[in-house]
Amino acid sequence: MSLTVRELDIPGVLEITPKQFGDERGFLSETFNAQRYAEAGVDVAWVQDNHSLSASAGVLRGLHYQLPPHAQDKLVRVVRGRAFDVVADIRPRSPTFGRWASVELSVEKWNQLYVPKGFAHGFLTLEPNTELLYKVSDFYSPECDRSIRFDDPDLAIEWPIADAGPILSEKDEQAVSLKASDLPAEW
Repeated sequence: MSLTVRELDIPGVLEITPKQFGDERGFLSETFNAQRYAEAGVDVAWVQDNHSLSASAGVLRGLHYQLPPHAQDKLVRVVRGRAFDVVADIRPRSPTFGRWASVELSVEKWNQLYVPKGFAHGFLTLEPNTELLYKVSDFYSPECDRSIRFDDPDLAIEWPIADAGPILSEKDEQAVSLKASDLPAEW
């Protein structure tokens, strides 16, 4: 298989590293192949690709999720720079509810993060001009879009934030706590 797959501390959350085939000219990498990913446990019909650019180091985006019927699986990768990428289990009936896991995504590592439905997702850029590409399994739905505070004390995520603090959007500044979040019981 041309993928290395590692499950993080929460079952179902995967770090996936596609193989690069290189020579003096550069490299080729199959960054997504539906058959190989299905064999690795990621059998998802992707419907949309998103591209995010953060001009500064210290930009924090998240923690974001969508409610059913528009909940999203995500497959996230960095194509320039580095990001501290986080998922938090927000499935109320899950034995790992409220736990989080993280991985550094970078061009050098060439790794990806698979985020299943029922997880909030966010990232902190570690370098200027960091770009992320990610696939999602459902279309963006403003009425289903939700945010949880990055600094929620119940999650206690250990972000590598500089003394100046993170750079947040207005949406993320207004995010609610995990306890105040709209979480469907069916997750």
